[in-house]
Amino acid sequence: MYYPKFFKRLLSSIIIGGQAINYIFRGKISKNDLFDQLMESGPGSFLIVLITGIAAGTVFNIQIASQLTDLDQSGLIGGLLAVGMAREMAPLLTATLMTGKVATAYAAQLGTMKVTEQIDAITMLKTEPIEYLVVPRVLSLIIMSPIQCCLFLIVGLGSGQIFSYALYGVIPDKFWESIRIGPVCLVFSDLTSMVIKSSVFGLIIAIIACGYGLTTKGGPKEVGTSTTGAVVMTLVTVSLMDVLLTQILFG
Repeated sequence: MYYPKFFKRLLSSIIIGGQAINYIFRGKISKNDLFDQLMESGPGSFLIVLITGIAAGTVFNIQIASQLTDLDQSGLIGGLLAVGMAREMAPLLTATLMTGKVATAYAAQLGTMKVTEQIDAITMLKTEPIEYLVVPRVLSLIIMSPIQCCLFLIVGLGSGQIFSYALYGVIPDKFWESIRIGPVCLVFSDLTSMVIKSSVFGLIIAIIACGYGLTTKGGPKEVGTSTTGAVVMTLVTVSLMDVLLTQILFG
């Protein structure tokens, strides 16, 4: 039976991801390699997360604040912004940013190592490539994705509060009070669901990016093809997983 190439690579990525998770549970983690990957997926992406969080909070706030102010319901602005960002915007947009910034780097790095036979050299040195290369990348994204997501939420709410006051005269105390005790307020389950979503998205991003990198075949030209394919497959998979998780967590 014929299977599309993308399906075979996705299946290979899942198998590689399963092996990496097995190594993680067995405690086979290099702390030095993990620290390097944490720095790449964390501080290296903070600026773009900050900028996008500010923009998203501002735009989302303008959309709802203009409508609620006209209806004399400005007390709902902060709560609606917080719930909307925590449940959906923060995890999904953070995953998109991490895909563009980190997944491309992972796929390109491992793809280059594959076509230049560095992976074969690692194997000849009796080192398991998945343990050495994939485990730190998977674990770093599982750790850093929720942190990036929380940062996104904080700056998004901050920018929302500033612009709701500057453009619509919503008092800051009223804005933050609506987040805590308003009719539509941010509750602990919203934050836990945000962390769950972002962690799952981080796992998906790392698995697909590393899987596509390690299954690269051919010359240097194929590295670009693998990187593009990894980004497309990651975005599609994250979007579908977002639908499933939303139904499970809020359905």
